[in-house]
Amino acid sequence: MVESRITIHYPALFLLLCAAALFCASARAQSYPSRPIRFIVPFAPGGGTDIIARVVGQQLNDALGQPVVIDNRGGAGSVLGTELAAKAPPDGYTLLLGNISLAFNAWLYKKLSYNAITDLAPVTLVAVQPNIVVIHPALPVKAIKDFAEFARREPGKLTYASAGTGSGTHLAGEMLKTSLGIDLIHVPYKGTGPALIDLVGGQVNMMVSTFASALPHMKSGRLRPLGVTSAKRSAAAPDVPTLIEQGVAGYDYSTWYALFAPAGTSRFVIERLSKETAKLLAMPDIRQKLDAQGVDPQSSTPAELGRYVRSETEKWGKVVRSAGISPQ
Repeated sequence: MVESRITIHYPALFLLLCAAALFCASARAQSYPSRPIRFIVPFAPGGGTDIIARVVGQQLNDALGQPVVIDNRGGAGSVLGTELAAKAPPDGYTLLLGNISLAFNAWLYKKLSYNAITDLAPVTLVAVQPNIVVIHPALPVKAIKDFAEFARREPGKLTYASAGTGSGTHLAGEMLKTSLGIDLIHVPYKGTGPALIDLVGGQVNMMVSTFASALPHMKSGRLRPLGVTSAKRSAAAPDVPTLIEQGVAGYDYSTWYALFAPAGTSRFVIERLSKETAKLLAMPDIRQKLDAQGVDPQSSTPAELGRYVRSETEKWGKVVRSAGISPQ
């Protein structure tokens, strides 16, 4: 009887197994997607994030050939929905449309069960919405410089409204106070709508508002615009100069929206989602839909978005500390 001997070369076997695993993973990634995708919106239906998610989600549905199902999970300033996304399996079948609240919440909450920078994989920037400083027309000022001088003559008397403590409109107001070196009294409301109602009624003096909310009141003359908060003028009000143009150095505040997946999601999946989203954001009809909401469609690479989120988180941490806002 001839005895056969098989020599096993363990390093070679290990490499062979690794190659097989990589091949299987690559095959699975390239078949993506093969089932519906859950698109988490960490806010209630009807808001700006929800509107953008539905526009983008419908187009991704068509581009990827699988249903993209919007899942509104509002609560705790976007914390609840973001937590769901951060803890979901990193298989490309859970996405998140986050916004600037990711940068705020890192400083507004003592304990978060996730880290937006390490537990979410950036895919692409989706849109940017500039804001605008508006005042009640009874104030005898027409430019931000005049407003600052008026506030210095009346320290501690002028008020500014916000959509609530810790909201973007609150932090933007605090950043404006610091940039101008003036003293204003913060009056928080339960949402932008109620805040603007009181501003129109003259119960408060000023607010940093989104364009979509303030524009009708500006057109009717019930509110007076003082300056755009972004680095460039808005197409929605091209005659209104930016705060930077008026000498408020470095003041750049816009509400941004971006697409994320759970950390650990395949690079192939991330790149495909990023490229497909960039394509749809360049489509004229999509741009028109977003423009109608006062939103500027913008895309980025995953790496660019990652750097942007880190810089925004650092920037707003300084604002929160300067405003003396205690974490919840």
